[in-house]
Amino acid sequence: MKHTKRFCVLLLLVIVGCKPNSQPNAAEDPAVKTFEVQGILRGISPDHRTATIQHKTIPGYMPAMTMPFNVKVPQELDGIEIGADITFKLVVQTNEHWIQDIHFLALRIENMTNNAFAPRADVAELKPGDPLPDGEMMAENGKAIRFSDFRGKALAFTFFFSRCPLPDFCPRMASNFLKTRAALLSTPNAPTNWQFLSVSFDPGFDNPDVLAAYGNFARGTNADRWLFAAMPTNVLVSIAPKLDLMVVSEGGSITHNLRTVVLDPQGRIYRQLDGNQWTPQQLANAMLAAARSTPQP
Repeated sequence: MKHTKRFCVLLLLVIVGCKPNSQPNAAEDPAVKTFEVQGILRGISPDHRTATIQHKTIPGYMPAMTMPFNVKVPQELDGIEIGADITFKLVVQTNEHWIQDIHFLALRIENMTNNAFAPRADVAELKPGDPLPDGEMMAENGKAIRFSDFRGKALAFTFFFSRCPLPDFCPRMASNFLKTRAALLSTPNAPTNWQFLSVSFDPGFDNPDVLAAYGNFARGTNADRWLFAAMPTNVLVSIAPKLDLMVVSEGGSITHNLRTVVLDPQGRIYRQLDGNQWTPQQLANAMLAAARSTPQP
């Protein structure tokens, strides 16, 4: 149970991620936390609103990782080159985060480019109507499962890893699933052939004990139609490029984007929701439509 004990400590750090939305005003949020951080700038989005940073350990919050951060003042990145050592403040609210007060320290010779985390251009992204390749995963109960096990149901699955602490990344996916499930259960005359699946891309840490503990926190005592599982690397390598899912492991850290997919009862792509700006109602609508869709010959 060593992993479970470690997880419980981490769980206290992400618990802020499943509360109602709020505006980015740190002074109004009693749960706000601010950290002084140092790292290496690895990438900048075209609008300068996101910076990918390989940061050092943040004591009391998270280990060293490479991950994208929301930037409060995009102009603070002007003139800072990729590969630069920087310092910044990380501000974490109840359900979102941002970085501010970004300062240049030095430019490293190794200088990694923006292409370091670029998706593969040689793999076509799946479109609505395309079948999802099958793949085996390890479920929270220790049993092997496959996507094909859910044929006959509308399946919504998203990707996460339990050590992700930023409230508007993995914890928001769990919070949105919780709200979507509540919406479906409260919809009059709604179909019942639907299922949620949260898939970890960190199988080395997210073993069945950790998945079960994370699941019990995310969904409470009600496990109805919501399962947690971990996807092995060989399956992830096959499926991720087809969903434009980015997962980069580097020195024990994980950089990733967010992808949530709805399959129809025949196992075909019905809709894909990218990022974290979609709402539980949008997902509920997609699930209801997928569950009611007519099988194709």
